Amino acid sequence: MVTSFAVANKTATEQKGIPVAVLVVALVVILGAGFFLYLDRASRRPPPAPTPLTAEAKAYVHSLQLMDVDMQKHESYMKQAVVEITGKIGNNGSRELRVVEINCVFYDPYGQLVLRERVPIVSQKIGGLAPGEIKNFRLAFDNIPDSWNQRLPQLVIAQIVFG
Repeated sequence: MVTSFAVANKTATEQKGIPVAVLVVALVVILGAGFFLYLDRASRRPPPAPTPLTAEAKAYVHSLQLMDVDMQKHESYMKQAVVEITGKIGNNGSRELRVVEINCVFYDPYGQLVLRERVPIVSQKIGGLAPGEIKNFRLAFDNIPDSWNQRLPQLVIAQIVFG
């Protein structure tokens, strides 16, 4: 008789509590859903607007010179079209530059904008640009729409950071 009471008591105790494994799974699902919602909202936020040229940088643009700019189009090993723009930038001014970024503006045959991409041609990673120095640059693009007019894009100085 004692044996049956102990079994009945044990069964009643087990039925009252929620198994730990179920709690862990529920917690993981709730955390996963929260993380997914956070990433979803973060991806919908527009990227911050790039900083415009300062008045000081606008005045210095005339001291920079883009030279020997050339464009080649070839196919990558993955059968994808790659456009490569090479050239040189010269600093004819008196200040050292840490960063120079340009906007590469691609148009279609009707003169409509199809792609605007901002890329660095001088950076801390690449190395600064001293007064009187000339540096080579190479820009590769593999995301240009098919409607592009196949001409050299417009290259516009977008940012200058002085050293």
